[in-house]
Amino acid sequence: MIFWEIFLAFFIPGIIGYGGGPASIPLIEYEVVHRYGWLSVEEFGEVLALGNALPGPIATKMAGYIGFEVGGILGASIGVFATVAPSLILMIALLSLLMKFKDSPKVKAMTNLVRPTIAILLGLMAYRFFDSSYFQIGFIQTAALVIISYLLLEKVKVHPAYIIAGALIYGGIFLG
Repeated sequence: MIFWEIFLAFFIPGIIGYGGGPASIPLIEYEVVHRYGWLSVEEFGEVLALGNALPGPIATKMAGYIGFEVGGILGASIGVFATVAPSLILMIALLSLLMKFKDSPKVKAMTNLVRPTIAILLGLMAYRFFDSSYFQIGFIQTAALVIISYLLLEKVKVHPAYIIAGALIYGGIFLG
């Protein structure tokens, strides 16, 4: 029964807390403090402060911590899943709707309008990564990583995950 309560305590705020973490925090507080009594107001404030101090979404960090305190590892897993489940369900529903109308001229036009925007955003992100790596590790290492990555991707057809892992290992050994 406790796992169902953990699920409800984080799923309900996820459904009705429009606006992300900051909008759902009072709803989570109501569930955790007032409805189920798992934490006091002071303890909830400390968990909130901890969630704000760490990088990433606040609600999922709070769900993981509170779920762990109440139900162990399974409770943490259920809490985090319940927090992301509303968004996941909505994404799947919208994707299925989009797939249903994928041959529609309006959907094709929308897709054609979105593609250049995504390409520009990805290009800007790549430029910022290149720019920051150029100033942090130098031109020679940056150029070497770019050239080797390009050759492995385009000529040897290595999966991008292996190239990313190799770059992380290289950075950890030689640049860390």
